[in-house]
Amino acid sequence: MPILQSVRSLTFYLLLALMTVVWSSFGLIVGLLLPFPLRYRLINQAWAWQAIWLARWVAGVRYELSGRENIPARPCVILAKHQSTWETFYFSALFAPLSQVIKRELLRVPFWGWSMKLLKPIAIDRGNPKAALKQLASQGHERLTAGLWVLIFPEGTRVPYGQIGKFSRGGAALAVNAGLPVLPIAHNAGKCWPRDGWLKHPGTIRIVVGPPMYAEGSGPRAIAELNERAFAWVRQAQIDLGALPADAQAATGLPED
Repeated sequence: MPILQSVRSLTFYLLLALMTVVWSSFGLIVGLLLPFPLRYRLINQAWAWQAIWLARWVAGVRYELSGRENIPARPCVILAKHQSTWETFYFSALFAPLSQVIKRELLRVPFWGWSMKLLKPIAIDRGNPKAALKQLASQGHERLTAGLWVLIFPEGTRVPYGQIGKFSRGGAALAVNAGLPVLPIAHNAGKCWPRDGWLKHPGTIRIVVGPPMYAEGSGPRAIAELNERAFAWVRQAQIDLGALPADAQAATGLPED
């Protein structure tokens, strides 16, 4: 079984790389000719669904979504657990059009990064947290005003399965200042798609979308309270999924990606 899964994982990566080169090249050629919503669906959403399809049929990684009824009609700030690359594919496909906070250096990745520049990401310098926070506030507000979902992983990095990181307040602050809710999401993707290593494990990833959460008031205190409420919901949902020990506390000093 380990040998078979190694072959399946390697095959998945080879097919994903080939698909990414072909699809990103196509997107770079036609992307600028299209209005942004159509450009997003053609370049990112279609590519992400293909990646999810490959993960299922080649690596045996399936998924199950619950809480779809909690997704509001109007785009807002998504605060999601971060364990793997899989959820970046899935959220990019599920929420469209979407702008996500990414490391600035990812835009230099051949083909994929080049095409991402056309999709209005919020590309931050994680080495300069103060500037990154200001950029998130200004560009995030612009994206929300334009009708885009904004995806934020408040832990700031992929956290290993069975752990949870402290939530930064940037996403909650963005939602409060825009008068919009945060949408908390939990999942156990790290069980099938570990943070470290390249081997994928067959199984079913479970994603749970929580109810939209609004701030009770405004200002720093309301932001902190909303952030803690979102963290508490995600933490409990992770426990309910069996992806986090019941006594787990937020880990700090986690290694970055």
